[in-house]
Amino acid sequence: MKTESNKYLWWQQGIIYQIYPRSYQDSNADGVGDLKGIISRLDYIKELGIKAIWVSPVFPSPMADFGYDISDYKNIHPLFGNLNDFDQLLQEVHARDMKLILDFVPNHSSDQHPWFIESRSSRNNPKRDWYIWKDPKPDGSEPNNWQSMFGGSAWQWDGNTSQYYYHSFLKEQPDLNWRNPDVQYAMLDVMRFWFNKGIDGFRIDVLWHLMKDPEFRDNPVNPDYRPGQPSFNKYIQVNNSDGPDVLEVVRRMRMLTNVHKDRVLIGEIYLPLDKLMKYYGQHNKGVHLPFNFLLLSLPWEADKIAASITQYEAALPPNGWPNWVLGNHDQVRIASRVGLAQARIAAMLLLTLRGTPTIYYGDEIGMHDVPIPEEEVQDPQGLNMPELNVSRDPARTPMQWSEYRYAGFSPHKPWLRLPDNYKRLNVSVQEGRRLSMLNLYKRLISFRQKEPALMVGSYTQVYADKQQLAFLRTYGKTQFLVVLNLTHRPCYFKPKDFRFSGKIELATYPEPEGKMVKNVINLSGDEGVIVRLHDAR
Repeated sequence: MKTESNKYLWWQQGIIYQIYPRSYQDSNADGVGDLKGIISRLDYIKELGIKAIWVSPVFPSPMADFGYDISDYKNIHPLFGNLNDFDQLLQEVHARDMKLILDFVPNHSSDQHPWFIESRSSRNNPKRDWYIWKDPKPDGSEPNNWQSMFGGSAWQWDGNTSQYYYHSFLKEQPDLNWRNPDVQYAMLDVMRFWFNKGIDGFRIDVLWHLMKDPEFRDNPVNPDYRPGQPSFNKYIQVNNSDGPDVLEVVRRMRMLTNVHKDRVLIGEIYLPLDKLMKYYGQHNKGVHLPFNFLLLSLPWEADKIAASITQYEAALPPNGWPNWVLGNHDQVRIASRVGLAQARIAAMLLLTLRGTPTIYYGDEIGMHDVPIPEEEVQDPQGLNMPELNVSRDPARTPMQWSEYRYAGFSPHKPWLRLPDNYKRLNVSVQEGRRLSMLNLYKRLISFRQKEPALMVGSYTQVYADKQQLAFLRTYGKTQFLVVLNLTHRPCYFKPKDFRFSGKIELATYPEPEGKMVKNVINLSGDEGVIVRLHDAR
């Protein structure tokens, strides 16, 4: 783009696409996706208009938590290929002028990692303090009341050394002790290893968990806890995460990243806005993008979403760059949360808000959560709390490429089942249908990437009520009005204090496109429009 927008970096201008590698494309007929499978689909991703691919963990792992329990941070799990395959993936991504972002899991390792095997071998082992070990209370009980995110106590008794070790998640995922300088050095060296290979950034897993209360005080009881919620909700999570000293660790990660130039750090941080903003760091020396999960948790109500967008924009630090997420491997898919018709509105919202959008694989074709029979559940979160229906498997099913057997994902039975409707809900079918979700995504992305106002322009809220929200995106003299109906009923955009005229450039369905509008826009249910303004006051 030969405009002033060139001053923006690739991760500010482009779109990120998350791949869950087990489920994207199988190249060797074992029913599990792999690196060569991703390589074979890069042209599809490029054609979609994506700038960067974020790949969930592909490192050696016993797979207790499907790759988030790492036993070797500097290698590739044979299930996905090897380091040569990774090098080829990186080369092929860069050859298409795209970027590659890897998952970094610094909070915990696998209990099969050599570091932990040494650590638990004896209290005197040099790596004992690489993990968090505590004596029991005088009565033999756990050191405190901290709970695992996957259910039950976060403390696991080790009979060999007669101490408890701490695990924020599974007992097979012991937490590393980030107060130990040797741990910090070793984990920063992991980042350096992959940066030297040429990757373009990291998405950092559960970043806010790294530093715990040094006194290991109990968490306070949550007065809002209700039976039927996960056990960790019994307590307010204040002492086992988001310690103030975590920001110094983040600063060190950023310093290392800056050495390698033009790289990005994205932090997974599920915290309220005021706490989330701290992770940008003082003078923006923290992570470049603390993931903004507002659209994952808000009720799908126009006035509440508009208010939260305004609140988020106002909370950003000077020069802090916004970002938006509709889904990921831990959350219910957007089509299952709001329905397929409103998923089109969600796509337009995601791709017209100010900031970097992240698309979860399959959302671009409207994939929905797949019911996984109880006997087929694999996700440990679901297995540990079966009565709560919290398995993440339904949102992790294989990409639906075609109407052929197993949706073109694999010639072999996939690791997770496909939906019954995959023969009519897939890439191949949608590519040939003008009104498909896939072609809506392609048109939205193409339009966004051609228009600096949508890509990097300013944001101004115009109007919101119980049905609709409207905002402006402005860059120089170019201005777009985005109006979205978040309900199934017709609504009428006729603001009293905003006069405008313009042409509808793009809509969730193409019939209104090209029409001129002035001061009033009548929207059908589940309809959204992008208007190029000729006049506004």
